[in-house]
Amino acid sequence: MPAPSIARLLGVSELMIGLTIVAVGTSLPEIATSVVASLRKERDIAVGNLIGSNLFNLLFVLGLATTISPEGFEVSDEVQQFDLPVMVAVAVIVLPIFYTAGSVSRLEGLLLLLLYCSFAVFLILDATGNPLLPQYGWVMTRIVVPLTAAGLVLRVVQEARTRAERR
Repeated sequence: MPAPSIARLLGVSELMIGLTIVAVGTSLPEIATSVVASLRKERDIAVGNLIGSNLFNLLFVLGLATTISPEGFEVSDEVQQFDLPVMVAVAVIVLPIFYTAGSVSRLEGLLLLLLYCSFAVFLILDATGNPLLPQYGWVMTRIVVPLTAAGLVLRVVQEARTRAERR
């Protein structure tokens, strides 16, 4: 069943289906490759696969699709006001994680998984018009995001001190 049909059947926007079901479905090969590479202790392959896949999707796939499209792609206000800022925030969040000891710890991996699940919950609450959405958004923006940012800043400071002591 095509994604737009699923969206109509569920009564949600095509954007929400694209941000969740289609995104997960198209990312399954990267997940499998990265998990296998990680289990084989070939972590450079796992990281390269993830970064390369994201760059390829953003630059090549988006570039090719808009080049072929007769009118290009219109970026909706919803995407500009929420999804793009979230994408930029995630890119900023992973920078300190990659900086610290040049690795991603299990705790940091768990943090990333929880942040994705939180994003998916937000999308579902929003798509279904759930009355809990304002409270959920408040908790995320006033508690979860600041605590995450503070924890990452603290981790970067610790790593900077450790590197300074080694010199």
